[in-house]
Amino acid sequence: MYEPWTIVEGVMSVPPGNVLTVENGVVSSREYWNPLQSFSHSRPESGSRSGNGSATVDQLPAILRDAVLSHLVSDVPVGVFLSGGIDSSALVAVLSHNGVRANTFSLVFREEEFDEGRYSREVARRFGTEHQEIPVSQQDTLAVLPEALCAMDQPTIDGINTYLVSAKTRAAGVKVALTGLGADEMFAGYSNFRRVPRMEVFSKRFGRLPRLARRPLSASIALFAGKGDRSRKLAELAAAHDSTLHPYLLVRMLFGAAERELLFSTPDYQALQQSLDRVLQAAVTESQSLDPVNRVSYLESHLYMRNTLLRDSDFMSMAHGLELRVPFLDRALVEACFRIPGDEKLRGNSPKSLLLASLGPGIDLPREIVNRPKRGFTLPFERWLRGEMRPVVEETMLKSNWDRTPIGASAVRDVWNRFLAGETSWSRPWSLFVLQRWCEQNL
Repeated sequence: MYEPWTIVEGVMSVPPGNVLTVENGVVSSREYWNPLQSFSHSRPESGSRSGNGSATVDQLPAILRDAVLSHLVSDVPVGVFLSGGIDSSALVAVLSHNGVRANTFSLVFREEEFDEGRYSREVARRFGTEHQEIPVSQQDTLAVLPEALCAMDQPTIDGINTYLVSAKTRAAGVKVALTGLGADEMFAGYSNFRRVPRMEVFSKRFGRLPRLARRPLSASIALFAGKGDRSRKLAELAAAHDSTLHPYLLVRMLFGAAERELLFSTPDYQALQQSLDRVLQAAVTESQSLDPVNRVSYLESHLYMRNTLLRDSDFMSMAHGLELRVPFLDRALVEACFRIPGDEKLRGNSPKSLLLASLGPGIDLPREIVNRPKRGFTLPFERWLRGEMRPVVEETMLKSNWDRTPIGASAVRDVWNRFLAGETSWSRPWSLFVLQRWCEQNL
């Protein structure tokens, strides 16, 4: 659910950066901070200098160091979630360079293509951390699923990984942990930072074609696009050229418009969708003054990160009494990153070259960490849903009483069958599985 809505009818959330005031029975809300209000959007005049004249790129190492060290202030031991990727490794490197020996925690899997244990072990060895590995299997995930569902204040496809690593971290006596969440959003780490600007260009050029030419071309793209998620989204982008649908929203959607209409056949679906579209479009409108890369940064952080990643990490960690801290979302660092032109963030041959440069002189990550393919902090659900978890998920997908929900049973079966056929990713059936289980458990 996107803010301000929640899954509970009549209950609204207070968005981040807002304060709620109740005075004489009157409730009001106002925004006290937004990164877009904190700086000039003008282009830099030369070199690495930002639009407001400050050498932001040159200042990043000091800003990043201060952000990381400020999040260590605590009366209890502080740990670090270490995945073996650039983001969490950067946190460990900054701590080590400033004389802090970190306690690090990593998830490891039997599935070799998903296991990052060798990378996190190398980072732990290089920087001398007190390292603990947490083995996770399909059985472990199934065993904790009822507890994890109880921890969710709203159903979500994300967060089971955080629930598992938080349990072990807290059991080790650690009450506060740092996470690399936010680095992708601030330093252009997702593939969306290159893909969405290209889609914006495609959409604008397509929209300039005569209407008579656009319609048959849209039909041709839909015909030859293929059955995969990405192909269907390209076809929908071409078909939606007359709408206000922004490419970023299309990329992040789990289900396209046609799929949603099949899944949600209730009379009030269209009205609810229009309300949601207005909220999403407002975020797009707010970001129009930014360059294409920083626009994606704003949309990723304003929509996906704070409505999914931050919210899920918070309730999954706090279910174990563990406080998660996010140094990459420190206010000073966020404001500095938005001052930097987008093309600066995409320069260099290495992923997140700007983040690597921001570690400062004398701090280098192992080459195998920098050059390996990006992998998110996720569980191998693609494999598990076809393995030992399949009977549990399949029973919910095919045999649950969907008639008691606004979701059509035949559309659910279609999603499951397309997953088994390799035509859609695990996140689609998993989202429906979690929603049904969450409702069974809580309603």
